[in-house]
Amino acid sequence: MDIKQLTYFLAIAEEGNISAAAKKLHISQPPLSLQLKLLEEELGVVLLERGARKSTLTDAGRLLYKHARYILQLVENAEREIQDFGNGIQGTLRLGTISSSGTILLGERMRLFHQAAPNIRFEIHEGNTFQLLDMLHANVIEMAVVRTPFLADEIVCHDLEEEPMAAVACRSFFSDLPDGPLHLRDLKDKPIIFYRRYESLVMAAFRDEGIEPDVFCKNDDARTSLLWARAGLGIAIVPKSSARMIPGAELLTRSLAEKELYSRVSVIHRKHAPLSAAARSFLQFFCGEEE
Repeated sequence: MDIKQLTYFLAIAEEGNISAAAKKLHISQPPLSLQLKLLEEELGVVLLERGARKSTLTDAGRLLYKHARYILQLVENAEREIQDFGNGIQGTLRLGTISSSGTILLGERMRLFHQAAPNIRFEIHEGNTFQLLDMLHANVIEMAVVRTPFLADEIVCHDLEEEPMAAVACRSFFSDLPDGPLHLRDLKDKPIIFYRRYESLVMAAFRDEGIEPDVFCKNDDARTSLLWARAGLGIAIVPKSSARMIPGAELLTRSLAEKELYSRVSVIHRKHAPLSAAARSFLQFFCGEEE
């Protein structure tokens, strides 16, 4: 199995048949069919179910497709980094970002960083924290901007910013509450919505106040929490900057007084992986640290 075979296989899988893949690769069909046959013989599995018009991946084919994409991405990354080094420029930073990092990452610091290092280019991969950790370990990305809390081995974490949690809901949910920062006891009888990864943090804070909250909805994305809040279904508890992810005049953001309710935005990378010049520059500028 070599890079050429994986490239051919990926093209067939994505185009749906050998004819279309051959056109995409600018080669004739016979060598493409031969390489697919040799790959299947080497692996001892059938990778594609051939149809009259369209070929579909078998279970083994789907598994190889997943790995082939990663492998070819790694090859592309290596080529780019070596070319950048040879050209004497600072290179391309493969950076993973969570959706809620935009307001923090794309502020004044990024503009100043671009002025200080105008030759650095970015290749952004978006996902949640756990997807980005997978990409990091697979070397698809070199660094990631994520939110705590998370558990991961062999990861170096540089705290970028600490951010309080906030209560976000339609105005009617706050009409009977006092002005100023809210306390969790103010939310005692209100339906609460939160992102599942903050469950232990939120529940512990409520229970420290002797309150068992009315948990209306747990979910897997801060945006989902906000959408449910905008629908008038409850009060979302999210990092304060996340409230700006879902526009709508009907949503009101209220600060929470409990100091233990916070999330950190952090820059992470693999512990023993050497960092490129672009990554080192980014880390030094944003976190004041250098590896």
